[in-house]
Amino acid sequence: MINDDSKIYKLFIIHLNEDDDEYKLFLSKLDASYDFEWKDYSFQSETLHMEFEEQMELVDVIIILSGLYIKNRKLIKKQIDVAVKLRKPIIVIRPYGMENVPSALEQIANEVVGWNTPCIVDSIQETLEENDID
Repeated sequence: MINDDSKIYKLFIIHLNEDDDEYKLFLSKLDASYDFEWKDYSFQSETLHMEFEEQMELVDVIIILSGLYIKNRKLIKKQIDVAVKLRKPIIVIRPYGMENVPSALEQIANEVVGWNTPCIVDSIQETLEENDID
């Protein structure tokens, strides 16, 4: 069970590149969160499937920014397949300013949340507690 206040949450935030507006906004939301330490273990390049696995092995939870799903389903699907294979908890963030989440993402999600920072942080913490990851 995760009860350690000094915990640094290891996240893999699925995105397409460092310039994605939703990705930058999401990072700023996490940075603005009071008393929530985290590290993003994802990086993008012409990444091979195995590199995704190496990155994801180290993380506590996978975050999917669902607004980016329609921009490159093929790449995001590869990342999702690796996350599912590794049995990592998945949190889906709704498309910014919208309520609808692609059904393919909703089916694999442990939780679906909007862009409210406390809700995002609570979702990460609760998902990890439910999955008893430490």
